[in-house]
Amino acid sequence: MKQQESVNRFPRFTTKVYGTAGEKVRAFPLVPADQEPPATKENGPDKAQYPVKLIKENYIYGDTSHEVNTYVKVHTNSPYLLCMDLALSQSEIIDPHYIWIGPDGQNLKAKTYVNLTTTGKLMLLNFKENMSGSYTCTISYRAIRADMQAELQKFKTYKFMIYAYREPDYSYRISVHFTTKECSLAANKNFFEELMKVLNHMISYLACHIIQQSFKCYSVKRPQESLTDELFIIFQVNPFGPGWKTKCQRLTDCEDMNNNRVEKAQWFIREFFSKQQDILAQDFKTIPAIHYVANSFQVTRLDSCHQGFGKNNLIHSECANCCVACDPGTYSSNNDVVCQTCTNIRIKQYGATSC
Repeated sequence: MKQQESVNRFPRFTTKVYGTAGEKVRAFPLVPADQEPPATKENGPDKAQYPVKLIKENYIYGDTSHEVNTYVKVHTNSPYLLCMDLALSQSEIIDPHYIWIGPDGQNLKAKTYVNLTTTGKLMLLNFKENMSGSYTCTISYRAIRADMQAELQKFKTYKFMIYAYREPDYSYRISVHFTTKECSLAANKNFFEELMKVLNHMISYLACHIIQQSFKCYSVKRPQESLTDELFIIFQVNPFGPGWKTKCQRLTDCEDMNNNRVEKAQWFIREFFSKQQDILAQDFKTIPAIHYVANSFQVTRLDSCHQGFGKNNLIHSECANCCVACDPGTYSSNNDVVCQTCTNIRIKQYGATSC
């Protein structure tokens, strides 16, 4: 029964691929749908490079010597920000009082978008790009001498720079080579168009599709081999095919789902081409006029960022693969990879989408 479901979901079919006389010469194998690609780890902040010490999971301590950078994925809750450093947390403190101030200069006490505990821990709820900025906490406490003859009021201030980030939107650029009898062969174009149909059909159930497809033919001379004509085929696997919005209807932010879908799609296509050499060896006594060049498959992941977000490996080295909310004075309007400087007006908020 499982095999039948697999066939219905991801049917095997034969496509017309033409040789010199117009005869059918290839049958493209499809990867079963119940085969799943290996799970991939999302990017996010690099905790190994974090400029903070985490002695408990989801806890970030302050540091009086510098501002602590923290990255929070949009629509999630932040880690707990502690109004103390690691050393102070190991000491006994008397009558502590905490004051948290947000980026707008207002006291965060009683704000609906925070969880502020009596011990000075701050969690920002359902974090959004416009919540990015500098958060400052001051702790005041008493220091009493052992003989209790004197007491001293002490203060410490900690600054946290909180940035909203998103995972980049993935797409994959793939290139493959096919040997052909002649570059002038009219069947080359038919072959290319039919191949694109096969690939599109194969990944359509994932709501992904093929874009920016093209091919060129070149004469190639490899060591120890004679001169051959080859089709150089290139295309992109994109997650925003027909029906992709339907898959995201119940999600506030579906970038993780989109990336997972397109990751699966490129994996299926990789498996598709990896089986071509076996098909040639097992199913054909005479090698077809147009056939796959073994090991020619190459794939490159292409990242783009959601509007209002961009990458900056120099400023955000702790979250180098993240799309971070554009800083004030910058913007991103067209799913670019980097935020652009606004020269016309001064943008004061994070995550601007226009200048």
